[in-house]
Amino acid sequence: MDETLLRSLTPSVLGILVRRGIDFAAAEDAVQDALVEAVRVWPTDPPRDPLGWLTTVAWRRFLDAARADTARRRREDLVEEEPAPGPAPTVDDTLQLYFLCAHPSLTPSSAVALTLRAVGGLTTRQIAHAYLVPEATMAQRISRAKRTVSGLRFDRPGDVATVLRVLYLVFNEGYSGDVDLAAEAIRLTRQLAAAIDHPEVVGLLALMLLHHARRAARTAPDGSLVPLAEQDRSRWDTRSIAEGVDILQAALPRDQLGEFQAQAAIAALHADAPTAAETDWVQIVEWYDELARLTGNPIVRLNRAVAVGEADGPRAGLTALAAVDDALPRYTAVAAYLHERDGDLATAARLYAEAAQQATNLAERDHLTRQAARLNALRRR
Repeated sequence: MDETLLRSLTPSVLGILVRRGIDFAAAEDAVQDALVEAVRVWPTDPPRDPLGWLTTVAWRRFLDAARADTARRRREDLVEEEPAPGPAPTVDDTLQLYFLCAHPSLTPSSAVALTLRAVGGLTTRQIAHAYLVPEATMAQRISRAKRTVSGLRFDRPGDVATVLRVLYLVFNEGYSGDVDLAAEAIRLTRQLAAAIDHPEVVGLLALMLLHHARRAARTAPDGSLVPLAEQDRSRWDTRSIAEGVDILQAALPRDQLGEFQAQAAIAALHADAPTAAETDWVQIVEWYDELARLTGNPIVRLNRAVAVGEADGPRAGLTALAAVDDALPRYTAVAAYLHERDGDLATAARLYAEAAQQATNLAERDHLTRQAARLNALRRR
């Protein structure tokens, strides 16, 4: 079963159903039913036209549900409108669906969660991890969002800020998670940048390109994580770096600074350094200060503590870390790194081991476990 194909076709099927007047919640339920049926049928009887097959099955699933709730006359009208057999036209509705999911009746957080689940194809667990909330909490949030939009006409698309938030979360899940959606997020952000003139859209595009440029160097041949300071910079994609920097340099002079431009500036400073030792950490701290002012995000303050530790020494980094909530993901790993830099190997080894137990994916857990083992070995010498 080609799950990538199913994932890529989902937005098109959703778009077809929504254009036919089905409210989004009902359309999403019908598409999910069609995907389940595809998983059951396709391995032994693959269709010649996957998009047409999914569209027809989703439409019929919607009709089955409609028959339980609507009048006979309306049901008969819908049956007559059933798509004719044969290939369905290929239309990329993905970006439009991102805007439709950002409906004004939803809070931004609910709109993001609904879009990630319905259009992005992420699981509830993956979305919960991105939001730093329990999976049960996220499941309830998505259910409430579906109930809110049930029966609504999607003729008032949401704002750009919510769509950008969704695109960035999809990119991050594709970049570091177990679903490869990073390239798709970049593609959609390019479309959005071509369609509207917005400094934060191009800021996000620059940020994605600069992060994606380092992807090949982020893992070793055995799949283990390679920290930024240890990456082989000759494997970085210089073309993507140059494009990202050019886009950012064109956006910053407009004096409409936003969080994505600030993050892109930090990524550009990392990309511009020939070696890790030559990184301009002082400027990076200044950009983190701007980012903290713009967002108030506690994760920003956590990352800032690392930058302070590089710019002003590990003791200063630990002082900055003391002002951060110790319940944040990666807090323990950051504390371990700063204690190691400060020469306290025993504390660092213990914290690396604790951080490994808290890790949410196997590659990160293995990396932190190896760090703890490395320090314990050094202490025994």
